[in-house]
Amino acid sequence: MTSISLRKGNTRLPPEVNRVLYVRNLPFNISSEEMYDIFGKYGAIRQIRIGTSKETRGTAFVVYEDIYDAKTAVDHLSGFNVANRYLIVLYYQQAKMSKKFDQKKKEEEIARMQEKYGVSTKDK
Repeated sequence: MTSISLRKGNTRLPPEVNRVLYVRNLPFNISSEEMYDIFGKYGAIRQIRIGTSKETRGTAFVVYEDIYDAKTAVDHLSGFNVANRYLIVLYYQQAKMSKKFDQKKKEEEIARMQEKYGVSTKDK
C-alpha cells in the first residue's frame, strides 16, 4: 500500500490552481526577506520576483514547489494586511496576463499611428 499524505489525499483542485501566484497591492518598499517570511509559512518557495518598474511596483510573482502549498497560501493570504495594505493574491493565468499586455501594446500602436498621421479621436 502506498502512503499518501492526508493533506493531499484525493483532493481535486479547480483548474485555475497552479504553483505560480500573482500578488498585487504590496507596499512598494517590501523586501525579499519580508516576502519569504510571509509566503514561506505555507510551503517551500522556488522563486519570488518583486516588480521594480513603474508599471510593476506593488506586485510580485511567488512560485511554490508544491501546488497544494500555493493553494493554501491563496486561501490564507488573500486580504492579509501588510503595512496597512490588503494583499490581493491570485493564481497567475498566462492567458489573462498576455491579453492585458496585448491590449496595452495595441493601444500604444494606435496612439503612434494617430500621432504619425495627425489623427485625433478626441472630440473638439
